[in-house]
Amino acid sequence: MSLMAQLNEKALRDGVPLSVHLDITYRCNERCEHCYLDHHGRDELSTAEMRTLLEQLADAGVFFLTISGGEPFVRPDCFKIISYARALGFNVKVKTNGLLIREREAARLRELDVEQIQISVYSHRPEIHDAITKVHGSLRRTLAAIRRLRSQGLKVTMANVLMKSNHRDSEGVRLLAQDLGAHYTLDPTITPMMNGHTGVLELRLPSSELRSVFNNSNLVGDVANFCAPPPPVDDGVLDGYSCSAGHTSCYITPQGDVYPCVQFPLPCGNVRREHFAAIWRK
Repeated sequence: MSLMAQLNEKALRDGVPLSVHLDITYRCNERCEHCYLDHHGRDELSTAEMRTLLEQLADAGVFFLTISGGEPFVRPDCFKIISYARALGFNVKVKTNGLLIREREAARLRELDVEQIQISVYSHRPEIHDAITKVHGSLRRTLAAIRRLRSQGLKVTMANVLMKSNHRDSEGVRLLAQDLGAHYTLDPTITPMMNGHTGVLELRLPSSELRSVFNNSNLVGDVANFCAPPPPVDDGVLDGYSCSAGHTSCYITPQGDVYPCVQFPLPCGNVRREHFAAIWRK
């Protein structure tokens, strides 16, 4: 058993929230057509509240911390939050569109020893990528950020979200990631908006198209494992856990609401009213 598998098994057994996804803002400088968020900045946790929350997460045993948004770097205190998280010993991953990452920001992320930066790239063609983000020149700026991050020796993952408008460009994005020395990952997941609106689901790639993508080893690696069917359902399966949501991981909104997962928006408590550990235990 790998070290990560052992770590996850122990976390599950001991009830430890090993991984937390923390959105520090819903504000964003892009308006991606498939985004599930309302881009408001109402009632966000303050810098002091973020520090208190990070301390509580550390005390609860959290190790892997994903800092995201919205666009996290629109918060002027983003680097203060990342810096404090690293001082507490978190393994930090940052999700960003890269538009605000210049040379100074890339160097600071290197100084803080951030584990990984994930950046969404929808196409290798500006006319497609920019149409999705609704920001002219966004692909050029995003790729410039990736080059700056890579020049600092940072790990970069280019996340390619597949939709009707861009699915034919996945191979082009993979090759672009290869040229830039970045990792490539494929994501066909389009989810309803947090407010319940389902109109964005119209952007989903039809299953007939997904089949050909999922059988392309260049894009998904080991096709046999990637497309492996679920095991037969028996009592053992039903007694197990289908995923880590609420068991070894959770999601926290910019307003402090705790959910089992970003795709499972069931409010379980708020860190402004309760200590994180109390919310987690119940």
